[in-house]
Amino acid sequence: MSKRWLFGSVLLSLCVLAGCQRPAQSDAKGEEAVTMGDQSGDRSAAPAREPPSGKADGLKGTYWPPAQLDAGEASISCEYDYAQHGDGEPLTSLEFFSLVDALRDCQPRGMVRVRYRGKIGAGFTALVQRVAAMADRMEIPTRILDLDSTGGHVEEAIRAGDSIAESRWAIWIREDSQCHSACVLVLAAGDTRSISGKVGIHRLIRDRSTATSRAELSAELRAINGQVRDYLERNGVATAVADQMMTVANRDLRILSEAELKEYGLAGTNAAQDDLDRIRIGRKCGEDFMRRRDAFRRDFDKQCMQVGQAFEAMAECGLSLRQRYGFPDARCAQDSPMSEYDRYPGRLETDEPSPQRVSVHGERPAD
Repeated sequence: MSKRWLFGSVLLSLCVLAGCQRPAQSDAKGEEAVTMGDQSGDRSAAPAREPPSGKADGLKGTYWPPAQLDAGEASISCEYDYAQHGDGEPLTSLEFFSLVDALRDCQPRGMVRVRYRGKIGAGFTALVQRVAAMADRMEIPTRILDLDSTGGHVEEAIRAGDSIAESRWAIWIREDSQCHSACVLVLAAGDTRSISGKVGIHRLIRDRSTATSRAELSAELRAINGQVRDYLERNGVATAVADQMMTVANRDLRILSEAELKEYGLAGTNAAQDDLDRIRIGRKCGEDFMRRRDAFRRDFDKQCMQVGQAFEAMAECGLSLRQRYGFPDARCAQDSPMSEYDRYPGRLETDEPSPQRVSVHGERPAD
């Protein structure tokens, strides 16, 4: 028996002794459901009373509470180039060891791409939380959410988005994909957003509405609209997006232009995350480092983050550009722009990475 498997067994035993349980189910009754814009009549959970947390509870040990992809399909790839390599292997289970197997080949390259097609629901939230939790264990720093969704549940989009904001995801909407309604809330949370497909918005809908006038309908929607505005604000996105949503009938769809995506803060680098990084890195690396980093970021967004640009081309562009600004910096190498490419020098190569040991608590012994 391997030491790693023994350690995983000990973790599982400790979890059992500690009384690990499934998350408590809400006993809220009688609350009306809110759906957003996929015109499917999907019903969401009851509106949240507190700002949702991005933390995924219950994922510390090797036993994870049951969860499944209930409204979409996901696959895992360790490659950027989907045109050449496709979207990887289908992910059929969200259990701990299934994700160990799914992410094993991605560890040597330090990146994982999750292709998701379907509705935004509880299964999607579990997907992004669990892939991020496993990527943390395996020290896979780059996580790409390759998304194609017509919408879904507002509250789940916010829960998923808050988790994404806490776990450093880049989001792609590629040329053969779309991101409509609730999906736009997910898009807002990415550290970077690369958009080639169509991003569209429209009005919220409340199931079983009792409204008999515009004023009553407006009152019903005010609470969920406020929740959406708060969410957009903490993710550095203009709250005007929420206002625009309210003006487009649910049966219609307004496609946002490239200029609007940039104006609203939905494309390129996330302003809120960039400010947070500046505060942290400035304390550690000093003012000169920050001036050079800011200049690099401005040129990177202008030259390398063009809509429709292939991700590998962005990376190559950035790696070339950063040399002009003295990066990687000898003093703060790990905080230098694109430092992950220094830690994983083969990540842009198209050849299959060589097998390496997967270091993750609870790993199964080799066959």
